[in-house]
Amino acid sequence: MKLPRMVYNQPEVVQPVRTDVLIMSPWLAPIVWDGTYNLGILNAQYRQRKFRVGITIFAIKKYTVFVKKFIESAEKYFMVGQKVTYYIFTDRASDIPVMNLAEGRSIAVLKVPSYPRWQDVSMRRMEMIRDSSHTRFSHEVDYLVCVDVDMTFNDEVGVEILSNLFGTLHPGMFGLPRDSYTYERNPQSEAYIPADEGDFYYAGGFFGGNTEEVYKLTNFCHKAMMVDKEKNIEAVWHDESYLNRYFLYHKPTKILSPEYLWDDNFGIPAFLKRRRFLAVPKNHDEIRNRR
Repeated sequence: MKLPRMVYNQPEVVQPVRTDVLIMSPWLAPIVWDGTYNLGILNAQYRQRKFRVGITIFAIKKYTVFVKKFIESAEKYFMVGQKVTYYIFTDRASDIPVMNLAEGRSIAVLKVPSYPRWQDVSMRRMEMIRDSSHTRFSHEVDYLVCVDVDMTFNDEVGVEILSNLFGTLHPGMFGLPRDSYTYERNPQSEAYIPADEGDFYYAGGFFGGNTEEVYKLTNFCHKAMMVDKEKNIEAVWHDESYLNRYFLYHKPTKILSPEYLWDDNFGIPAFLKRRRFLAVPKNHDEIRNRR
């Protein structure tokens, strides 16, 4: 196969592309910010291999109201031109709208039970992703992107996020010292992280990787939760607490900056050049706790 010409500006070897933010972790995982990559180069490289991306969302109880806007925004900005499957976990399959998607993109509705408390819904996500990774996802897609449904894509999110295992820096914890992170601090919990450990605080609303690595991550988190449940322990931030514990000892191979998960309640700081994935304003109590 004859490859197209690769014409672009030569990379600078003595001038960093960003000096206002960290762009590489101590274990050499790139931190993805606007200006740190050339999407044209990346797309050209990924076109040389066939791959499919799965994106998981959980539309439990009233969270089904977010599905339509979520998918509309994803069709405009998420992996445009790539093969994508939207995996929608829901207890209300009849509420999921029929939508027109671009070629090569599809919706798969996965029926799951509901739970009385939103905390239980949140924690059971790891179990459901784990089980489906083993029985279905590994046969249908190469990469999984696991995100919250009560968000909208606001700018392009493409192949620059793909890696064996990636996490996203939490916008509310960005720039804080590690002892200020809201890690689980109970030494009896499987999610426990001491005050003198930790690299970053990762958000539970945007993580992923190849199907094998996502299986390992979700399997760890679910098993750890079940151990804690036997001890009547519930981690402070539920599945997010176990995710942070996993990433401490199983370093992600790529880290997404807060551009990839932002809430405008935090304002728009100077380092934030793009807001790619935005929280939808809502009444949390109304959505979480009522049918």
